[in-house]
Amino acid sequence: MSRAQEWRSGFRQWRGRRPFAGGVLLTLAGGEILLTMKAPLPVILHVGMQGLAGYLLPALMVLCGLLILFNPAQRLFYSVVAVLLSLGTWLTSNIGGFVVGILLGVVGSCLAFGWLPDQEPRVSRRRARRADAGTFSSVR
Repeated sequence: MSRAQEWRSGFRQWRGRRPFAGGVLLTLAGGEILLTMKAPLPVILHVGMQGLAGYLLPALMVLCGLLILFNPAQRLFYSVVAVLLSLGTWLTSNIGGFVVGILLGVVGSCLAFGWLPDQEPRVSRRRARRADAGTFSSVR
């Protein structure tokens, strides 16, 4: 087994033990909202408080996303805080990063909240059909 295959196998195991998609989406949402805060002046919509809260909420979203990835035991708390932060960016950060950031944040938070750590891996439909076909052929 090559070094790249070992790394890939280790990464897949690490990723499988945490709400990876939710954490990544939440981190991307916070980054996107932070980037829209630095957009050129004609693009920026001054809708709400443009002070510290405009930078604080997306930075906390990035932090929650990273904490979900690296501390999945506390995912429920982090995902509830993150969805509230995502919704708060509607008022503080260019309509939630022009709506893209707020949607990514809410979806990522929901994915992290709904993730179950002790769930058996899903079997593809094709494998399930093959397994069922094998049991029917042995019965006949």
